[in-house]
Amino acid sequence: MARKHDKVVFKNYNPNQYLMPIDPEAFIPQNHLVRTIDKIIDKLDISSLIEKYKGGGISSYHPLMLLKVLIYAYIQGIYSSRKIARALQENITFMWLAKYQTPDFRTINRFRKEILGDTIEDVFAEVVELLVELGYVNFEYYYLDGTKIEANANKYTFVWAKSTRTFKKKLREKVKNILEEIERINEEEDKALGDLDVKLETDYDSKQLEESVEKINRKLEEAEFKSKRKEKRVKKLVKVLKNDCVFRLKKYENYEQILNGRNSFSKTDNDATFMRMKEDHMKNGMLKPGYNVQIGTQNRFVIGFSIHQSPTDTVCLKEHLEAVKKMTGFTPKNVIADSGYGSEENYLHLKECGINSYIKYNTFDLEQTRRFKKDIFNVKNWEYIVEEDAYVCPAGKKVKYLYPKISVNERGFVSYEKVYQCEEICNGCEHREKCYKGRRWKKRFSVRPRLEKLKEEVRQRLLSEEGKEIYEKRKIEVETVFGIIKNNKGFRRFLLRGLKGVKLEWGLVCIAYNIERLAKIIIGGWGKIVTQPSCCLLHSSILTFNGIKSSILVIKNYCFWTASCM
Repeated sequence: MARKHDKVVFKNYNPNQYLMPIDPEAFIPQNHLVRTIDKIIDKLDISSLIEKYKGGGISSYHPLMLLKVLIYAYIQGIYSSRKIARALQENITFMWLAKYQTPDFRTINRFRKEILGDTIEDVFAEVVELLVELGYVNFEYYYLDGTKIEANANKYTFVWAKSTRTFKKKLREKVKNILEEIERINEEEDKALGDLDVKLETDYDSKQLEESVEKINRKLEEAEFKSKRKEKRVKKLVKVLKNDCVFRLKKYENYEQILNGRNSFSKTDNDATFMRMKEDHMKNGMLKPGYNVQIGTQNRFVIGFSIHQSPTDTVCLKEHLEAVKKMTGFTPKNVIADSGYGSEENYLHLKECGINSYIKYNTFDLEQTRRFKKDIFNVKNWEYIVEEDAYVCPAGKKVKYLYPKISVNERGFVSYEKVYQCEEICNGCEHREKCYKGRRWKKRFSVRPRLEKLKEEVRQRLLSEEGKEIYEKRKIEVETVFGIIKNNKGFRRFLLRGLKGVKLEWGLVCIAYNIERLAKIIIGGWGKIVTQPSCCLLHSSILTFNGIKSSILVIKNYCFWTASCM
């Protein structure tokens, strides 16, 4: 039988009774994340931020305090300046971190855009340098990948390069027809406008068209037409040229300048390019304005990042590594990436820089299958005669070198090919249907010797035991970082616009991620607290014991050891 109570007892609650003074210090545990983050950021050199202040006038909020607040807000998944300002008044950890100062959202946003905008790379480099000093990263292995983040722009404000070229071509045809009609009317009116001579060059611009329209207008003011109807017609045509054609031509020229080789841009954010975001339930992709964000990781710390307007990862590698070198001063020794980066241009660039590439090419996995290796109709499985520079097909016929071929891509990279052709007609061959499906009488194919040599080097590196172990870690390195940032932190759309704003915002995201990961390791992920923490980091040491590289962190009243991974 259940016990029956005579009365219900509650904890004492009196809304009108307070304990004064209320000290937030007492409510934040000594091993709370915010305390460790506070001490880590104190170790950063923020002289580049202080130099941005002009001085004079009313005193400003200290940049160190604002930097701490911004980074902690991004760690908590708060990206809006208004929400950050509200947290400074309502959230006890924010109040403690800001030491009860309450800058408004305008101050926070102004600091983020104007002060951090030009110095975000310096702050990120400081964080990376701290990680290097503590032994967590050393740029020995650099795991590279990219993801697409939606821009702060309307998805219906697209401008396509192909459409712009088409509309511009049609507009020029319209201008040509109008000028021809004006010339015809002028001839019919016994050259009432005099000798116009308004024929334009093939690639005329809006300025030249505007000058021609002004020339016609000046002559139109002095002209005397026999037919009022034709005079009105000419005036109407000139009005169309001035108010419509010149305006539209200027618009298309502006579009081409903004596009700058891209296939699209957004009218809301001109720097954003339309890309497939893979956000529908089938992951098929939706065209939205966005940016291609590239990051490099080691030990799941972000040690390099860059922002790109191209949706293709292949063209981003060279620019990304140059940006990382400029930002941090480091060059990775080994680059690990998926097949999206596998190209002759990238392989050659890495080799010239002395970087080992662990990057698959698009057919790498297929080549390891039994079916591929046993396919006698695959050119890569044919016998090659070095002396004659010829292949032997399954029918025993020789496929000899025919002529060289040179191709240049849009970035100016030159690729060399060798074209081969069978010395005999293939029409009567019993393997014709399976071996060659082209329309020519003789089988023809091309080979890139330099690319094949580079692929062989990469293949040997990836198939080695060390290579397999290194490449396997790619799945838990950079993919994990993207998962935490996009899914756990909810960062799927930029708030700021333009390349500068996007670079600033993503830099803050990476800094916040690194500091949070480091703080969690210090608090208890890998370390052990000896006594309650008090002050700042005193020194760190790197030791090797039984082949295991370890970091010893000594903080006042703190002592941690961490085993360093590759």
